[in-house]
Amino acid sequence: MTLNIVTEILEAFGHLNIRGTHKTTFEFTKDSHLTLKGNCVVAVKASKGAIDLSPKFKEQAKKPGSKITVKIRAGRLEDVAVGYGDPRLLLTHPTDLVARKSDFVCERTLMIRSNKAACDFSPEMIQALQNPNQKLKITLTVKPGE
Repeated sequence: MTLNIVTEILEAFGHLNIRGTHKTTFEFTKDSHLTLKGNCVVAVKASKGAIDLSPKFKEQAKKPGSKITVKIRAGRLEDVAVGYGDPRLLLTHPTDLVARKSDFVCERTLMIRSNKAACDFSPEMIQALQNPNQKLKITLTVKPGE
């Protein structure tokens, strides 16, 4: 059996107001403006929102038991979060992608039951993400359930 693994690559940037303190989610947004209230946002000016993900990625992410990996690379630093897809995923939001520790799903939800929220990223990564000139490479991978 051939695994139908689908990968998406996004580019994004850091921002001075990134705090990385949210305890249940982390978010990428296409927006360039970020206030201090956006403590779940870890990247701005993302090249894709939920609606921009490929039909193949969305199809795999909506399969029961699908596993989603988010790899964030900022220069030499790398952080990885793992969660799950769900048949309830909508993936229709024009600007945002949100990883959640909970099972909550809305149009912004990328994955549920994530093993990380913004507060779980390393202090070194959060510091790098606070640099507005820091270019990020974000790799999203979805594997079908077993």
